[in-house]
Amino acid sequence: MMNFWAVSTEILILALMVAALAMDLILPKEGTRRGIAYVVISGLLATLVYTFGLYHTGPSMTFFGGLFIADNYALFFKQLFIVGMLFSVLFSMDYVEKYIESPGEFYTILMSALLGMCVMASANDLLTLFIGLELMTISFYVLVGQRMDDKDSGEASVKYLIVGAGSTAVMLYGISLVYGASGSLDFVVICRSLQMFFSIGLAGVVLVMIGFFFKLSVIPFHMWAPDVYQGAPTPITALLAMGSKAAGIAVFMRVLYTAFPLLGAYWLPVLAVFAAICMVGGNIMAIRQTDVKRMLAYSSIAQAGYMMCGIVSADIAGMKAVMFYAMLYVFANVGAFAVLTCVETMRGGTTHRHMTGLAQSAPILAAVMTISLLSMAGIPPTAGFSGKIYIFTAAVERGYLWLAFVGFVMSMISVYYYLLVAKAMYRDLTPEEEAENTAVKIPFAVRATVLLSVIATIGTGIYPELLASLTNLASQTFMR
Repeated sequence: MMNFWAVSTEILILALMVAALAMDLILPKEGTRRGIAYVVISGLLATLVYTFGLYHTGPSMTFFGGLFIADNYALFFKQLFIVGMLFSVLFSMDYVEKYIESPGEFYTILMSALLGMCVMASANDLLTLFIGLELMTISFYVLVGQRMDDKDSGEASVKYLIVGAGSTAVMLYGISLVYGASGSLDFVVICRSLQMFFSIGLAGVVLVMIGFFFKLSVIPFHMWAPDVYQGAPTPITALLAMGSKAAGIAVFMRVLYTAFPLLGAYWLPVLAVFAAICMVGGNIMAIRQTDVKRMLAYSSIAQAGYMMCGIVSADIAGMKAVMFYAMLYVFANVGAFAVLTCVETMRGGTTHRHMTGLAQSAPILAAVMTISLLSMAGIPPTAGFSGKIYIFTAAVERGYLWLAFVGFVMSMISVYYYLLVAKAMYRDLTPEEEAENTAVKIPFAVRATVLLSVIATIGTGIYPELLASLTNLASQTFMR
């Protein structure tokens, strides 16, 4: 019975996936689009509420022969995934109704991706990690290509598949080398194996890290991200930026801190260098982008660099800082992508030209987009400011003052290209642009989503203690 309690969140998500598929098969095609979305939203909300009752103060517990771990750390990230998915479904209903031919399949595969994320968060060995990772990744291969009327969507899906398959092969070969060196796939057994200090073990660690770098779009393994972010349906771009990246960060920290902590002298300096490269390269390349989705792709590369600053600290403070930042990054992305989804649905694109005059036609959306972007830049009093303070403080305390300085400078540079979007939304229009400035209708679901995202972003910035307390609780069982 305890085994089923450990996977109760996954079982509820699986039930939602089956329900969405059954509704698509049984109900008439006309009129089921909204109905499936409402069932999924209700189920995700109920699951989110249920998960708050699973927090505990005891040590971590493993199940299914040590393959699956139930601790507050995994539970926190599962809640993060559910929140991101819940808001994504909420603000994308009109988009799905207009652009997606098979909504039942769309929502079913969304739940499949969410299930993979949750399995990753609780993975306690490399095999479970790989199964969860591939369940999530294969789901996203399909979701990226859901726009049957858009060749860019299909092209992005193929690119993602090819690069993803290559990164999977690299990671799988690394896992085989780690298994050959340690004789086990279990994180704790790997940590205790002295054979990991020899060449075969170190080579395995390098290849596993490269596999993670592909998933996190870390420079120079980022080549898939801009094209995939730009070509994918906007709600899927949001989930790639929020859920996929957060899932990668969650399992990356567990592997480094649980399986490879004794090898920290090898991977810590390397990770610090890659964090700096991501922050510099991601922000520099984002400056020249005129498509907001593509700009956010490069921005997400920089955001991965910021979170890696916290991982480099290799202690509880750094881990809590990364968890805090990951959650507030979800809040900011929800607001930004909800606005982009609405603009694309009404105006047919997400470039600066499509954002022009948004402050006149939909001032609420323009304000939310500006606040969300400023939060990503780390401007007070938004949540991003608190998050970056925590991350850079953790890095400085572990002797990485230079890395924190790079992060601070790059955060200031990011303000420039974020404000270019605000400039497009708020600048005065020419008579020709005024005539083309079509009104943007804001559906109730989008209005609710953007308001909740702003409340969370500003509220967490002014009063971060609530989220900080939750991350503190989530980290207590990790190192036990």
